[in-house]
Amino acid sequence: MTKYTFEHIHLLTPDPEATAAWYERVFGALLIRSAPDGKPRIDLKLGGMDIFVLPVDPKDAKVGGPPSTPHQGLDHFGLRIDDLDATMAELKSKGVEFTRGPITVRPGLRVAFLRAPEGVSIELLERK
Repeated sequence: MTKYTFEHIHLLTPDPEATAAWYERVFGALLIRSAPDGKPRIDLKLGGMDIFVLPVDPKDAKVGGPPSTPHQGLDHFGLRIDDLDATMAELKSKGVEFTRGPITVRPGLRVAFLRAPEGVSIELLERK
């Protein structure tokens, strides 16, 4: 069977600078600027993930707005952390909006969800 490994996420936004700055400020994501083919580009590295932050024109009729959660398709991505309560307190002090939690899903697993720019939903998971 083919072995699959994670490669990247595309994050479309009308303001790549502000979106990338949010991930850098809130999560400490590594911001990487480049200009392949002369076109400026912003990439983020966060928890082993590559996130490509790409500009989109909000007036483009082919591009829908941010989804409301829950919705069909890819609903959220998750970040594993060690201490959910401490992490939530830290992120709340940075102005992060939590949409759900903390919730004990089952013994040894607690989660919370937060709202990132462009309506992106992110789950924080504490596994003991």
